Amino acid sequence: QVEIVESGGGLVQPGGSLRLSCAASGNFFSILVMSWYRQGPRKERELVANIRSNGDTNYGDSVKGRFTISRDNAKNTVYLQMNSLNPEDTAVYYCYVKTFALRINEYWGQGTQVTVSS
Repeated sequence: QVEIVESGGGLVQPGGSLRLSCAASGNFFSILVMSWYRQGPRKERELVANIRSNGDTNYGDSVKGRFTISRDNAKNTVYLQMNSLNPEDTAVYYCYVKTFALRINEYWGQGTQVTVSS
């Protein structure tokens, strides 16, 4: 089994910054992809960013240039640095991890709330 622990959400004013963290622990041979998704009020869940084991990254169009995803492979942890936040970024942010241990497995975190408001 794999445990996903997210942290770093909260309330921030427009234009502010937050950093989310997500740590994976448990039984796996390797982590293939670590991603952040979000789901805003009355919206579908959407990809924010992901990062592969080789460091390749991918971003959703709405966050390009403002958010940066990074990864510490030694700690099995992914970070999401969010800058220039605006109210449209308000959402529950979920960490998603794809691991390999005899087969591919997928895990979701419990979600962390990010609220951008003055």
